[in-house]
Amino acid sequence: MKTLLKDLYDCFYAPPEFSEQKQEVEECHQTLIKVLEKPERRLVLRIMDAQSLMAEERSMDSFISGFELAWQLSMELNQYEKERSVSRCTVKGSSALSVSGEEEAT
Repeated sequence: MKTLLKDLYDCFYAPPEFSEQKQEVEECHQTLIKVLEKPERRLVLRIMDAQSLMAEERSMDSFISGFELAWQLSMELNQYEKERSVSRCTVKGSSALSVSGEEEAT
């Protein structure tokens, strides 16, 4: 099921551009490259990669949670419509019986 939801996510989700934020990140990254030694640069890149992965997983989780909520709401609405339909039929049926019962008594 999770594979299907991931496929739906890939199909329907269009990530925002964030062009200003991306530019700022790139500028900060270039500044760090100039200031830091190679081991520290690697550490910064690992941090950035981990944060990107967390953001991607959070986005996927949010999509799946929203989809599940929509699915549950749909099921609730269908159940409500069925109950409402049955209660309308019951009310109509009892009205018809009481009308026919009154006609027989008169």
